[in-house]
Formats: sequence, structure tokens, C-alpha cells
Amino acid sequence: MVPIRSGLDHREGQVEAHGDHRREVRVDRHADEVLMTTPDPAAPAATNRSTDITAGQGGVMTDEVGVVTGDLTLRTELSGDQVKVRVQYKDADEWYAVTGANATLKDPADLDAVHAVAVGILNRPEG
Repeated sequence: MVPIRSGLDHREGQVEAHGDHRREVRVDRHADEVLMTTPDPAAPAATNRSTDITAGQGGVMTDEVGVVTGDLTLRTELSGDQVKVRVQYKDADEWYAVTGANATLKDPADLDAVHAVAVGILNRPEG
């Protein structure tokens, strides 16, 4: 369990290690106050796309916990005209924002294309 703020608000949740522990690397410092957000469950399903992926060598960099590795679920979320890409360890509850993976869309129909590009870049099942 990663120690975080004593009080949680704004849809934050506690973070713990989960996934392929054989490939995880131990860190030499404390994570301090890691803030995590979760997808808005009230958001219509049509504004989200999800695909299971396998992170390549070096994993996927996230804002909240750094690099995540192994089998992941990638989710592209559209809220208004803002798109964000998040990942979670497959079948886990916690979602993490992919570093640098947010943008403004002029047309909501472009969500599928953005999701396809994110999957194409981050899915590396051969390593």
C-alpha cells in the first residue's frame, strides 16, 4: 500500500501495487502524496473507448505513479471537447492518467481515431 493523504476527496482513492510483480521495479523513495482520479461513472459510455493492451519495454508513464508495466486496460475518455487517455492494471479498480495524453477535440467523432492511435503506440505485446 502506498501511503497517501489521510483524507481523500475529489474522487481520489488509495493506490497499491497490482499486476505482474516479476517485472515491477522497486523504488528507493517514498511516493509522498499521490493523487489519483477515477473515470466518471456517470459519463455516457459512448464518450469512452477501452482496449486491453500489453505495455512494451519501459512500460507506460503515468502522472500519478510513474511507469506501469504488464497487462493493462487503456481507456480514452471524452468530456466536452477534452480527451484524456488513462490506463489501469487489467481488472484493477485504479485508473492512471497517461502522461502527455490529453488534447482538445474539434469533433467528438475523432474519439475513435485518438483511441486507435493511443492503442497503436502503447500496445506492444512482443515487448
